[in-house]
Order: sequence, then C-alpha cells, then structure tokens
Amino acid sequence: MDDKATVLTEVCAALAEDRTSEAGAILRDRYPFVPLANVKRKYSVRQMLAIFIRDGFIDRYSGRRLVCPATLRLISKRLPEHFPFHSNWRFDACHFAYWELSPTIDHRTPVKRSGDDDESNWITTSMLRNAAKSVFTLDELGWSLHPPGDLNEWDGLTGWFVNQAKVDSAILTDPYLQQWYRVARENPYFTRLFPSY
Repeated sequence: MDDKATVLTEVCAALAEDRTSEAGAILRDRYPFVPLANVKRKYSVRQMLAIFIRDGFIDRYSGRRLVCPATLRLISKRLPEHFPFHSNWRFDACHFAYWELSPTIDHRTPVKRSGDDDESNWITTSMLRNAAKSVFTLDELGWSLHPPGDLNEWDGLTGWFVNQAKVDSAILTDPYLQQWYRVARENPYFTRLFPSY
C-alpha cells in the first residue's frame, strides 16, 4: 500500500515537470478519487432501542455509558432551565449531554465506503463520536471497538424512564416519550431482563 503523502509528492513532481497525464495516472492507479454517495437513513425507535440494548448502552467507540434518549428528554421536561433541549440540538440552547450521552446508530464501515446498512454493521455511539467519525473507517481514525455493555449493570436509565411513565401517566401525553415507552415495554430483550417493568 502506497504512503498517500508519497503518492502526492510524485503527483506534484510530475505536475512541476508539466507531465499532467502522468500525474493523473498516478492518482487514478494509486490514490483514486472515490465519490461518496449521500444516502439518508432513518431508523425506527424499535430498531434504535434494539441496537442500544444489544450494545448495553455503551458507546462502542469510547467505552462510555450512554443514556436512553427518552430519559434525557424526560429530564429536560422536568428541569428545562437546568437541562434544556432544542429540537435542532443548537449548542446555545441544548444541554451538551445530548451530544455526549445520547446514543445513536453509526455504521462501523460507513455506507458511503461500501458498508452494509443493516444491524450487522450498526454500532451504538454518542452523537459526538458519530459526528467525529463521519465517513472515516476505524483504521483511518485509529479507533477500535469496545465490547458491549451488560444490561444487568447499566440499562441507560431506561428502567428509570419506564418506571416514571408508569407512576405518572401524564408523561405519556408527549408523543415522543409515549413512543419510547411503548417500544421499551415491547422489546423482548428488555422485558426478559426487566420483567417487573
């Protein structure tokens, strides 16, 4: 495998000597341009929760614990001045916990880099890490995968959220929270591990 800086050094040398076609051939053969398709993906709450549970609410890139999105939103509803939420996650209007602790799905091998868009390639990570990883591979970033967490030790405060919704049914008037509650109650992993919920 060519050192990429060396390839560009050779390209620059060819360009300096007005050998444009040779410079283009070097790039084509040793460091080709590969356009990345812009593919929009949207996951259902059911799919997201299943992956977060599979990974034990652990950021698989950093090893840090993450918190169920519904739990974060419920904290914001109860403490809006201290834990604000903004629908566009504006830095000046939304608590930074949404970036650091809210789990999301990332593709271990980016779809734009020929990765599959299915659960075998889905990884739980924070929004912060997801944004930092972008379309890069783990090798390119020097990152590695941390093992999944154990739901018996950390459930992302999902159990707390479900209990709060059971105690105070007014929580479920919020469609976002209602959806997360319903999916958590239906998830076979969650109900098996937390049968009292």
